[in-house]
Amino acid sequence: MKKRAICFGIIFLLFAGLFADEDLVTKFAVVDTARVYESYFRETGPVRNYEAKKAEFQKEIESQTKELRDLQQQRSEHLMNKNEAAALRVEAEITRKKEILTEYTNAKNVELETLRRSLQSSDDFYQKLYSTLERIAESGGYTMILSLQDSNSILWYSPSVDVTDEVISKLGL
Repeated sequence: MKKRAICFGIIFLLFAGLFADEDLVTKFAVVDTARVYESYFRETGPVRNYEAKKAEFQKEIESQTKELRDLQQQRSEHLMNKNEAAALRVEAEITRKKEILTEYTNAKNVELETLRRSLQSSDDFYQKLYSTLERIAESGGYTMILSLQDSNSILWYSPSVDVTDEVISKLGL
């Protein structure tokens, strides 16, 4: 019985030693690349241009939407006054303006998406990002750093593995 207890004790110590070896433990970290990207480019001309275009497009969409609401109000008034001919003319104008708004919105969304992609594909940014991530991984003992945006498989993570602030800081932002 004593021999068995000693054998189990030795086996336990061997396994405990194996699992205690830090080289066998895989350390992961996560980084919110969208937040890093936003911090990196926040004050650059191209991002300000993108944001200005986005605001301009939104203002135009709001203006066209207001025109549609006004036309719908006119249509309702014509219907209340039993002026069906005028209501039909306004209805045709509403249909035409809805089509114009849809085309405008689609075209501007494509334009904004193209601008956004060109900003995100900045080679200089990604070279700095990857070298910064490499330094952080090596100094922190991480075997892998995952992007929160590019991996749908992350269902949960501990905030203690989020190195986003450190990446932003090391990029000098």
